[in-house]
Amino acid sequence: MSSRVEPHHVREIFEGRIFRVRVESITLPGGHALDAEIVRHPGSVVLLPVTEAGEVVLVRQYRHPIGRWAWELPAGSLKPGEDPLEAARRECHEEIELVPDRLEKLGAFFPTPGYCDEEMHVYLATGLRAPRADESATPDEDEEIEIGRFTPDAIRAMIATGDIIDLKTVAGLALLP
Repeated sequence: MSSRVEPHHVREIFEGRIFRVRVESITLPGGHALDAEIVRHPGSVVLLPVTEAGEVVLVRQYRHPIGRWAWELPAGSLKPGEDPLEAARRECHEEIELVPDRLEKLGAFFPTPGYCDEEMHVYLATGLRAPRADESATPDEDEEIEIGRFTPDAIRAMIATGDIIDLKTVAGLALLP
């Protein structure tokens, strides 16, 4: 089978601040034609910030699509042309107000490949420290974030009780060394 099917017609439905929605008409290798509704996303980074004490830093944010607050691993979208490693450093500083001395890529995944091309790059962030005076960050103005530190066992319990419902957080924690 061919590795990539090219669309023969593309219709842009929506273009927003973070993603685009398109309908791409394709013909599968077996001859079946379909209109694929796709969210095109620039990609994102997910951070697994671990303190010297072995605690994982999570953020709690209001998520309007589900109408509730959620504990999550810090994460953020890539800016156009941004290197995921640099985005991980930036997002760590912006979301948890700490700068990592070390970032190690643990993997990448596509959380919803049935309709979205977002690739999430997961980084272990260690050597967390307060920013120096010459290191500034500009958090997103629409984010209201609470920061918490949890042991891996406490996080597993939060997942089991439904206190953590965010899939990128569950998947990211599965990569914890």
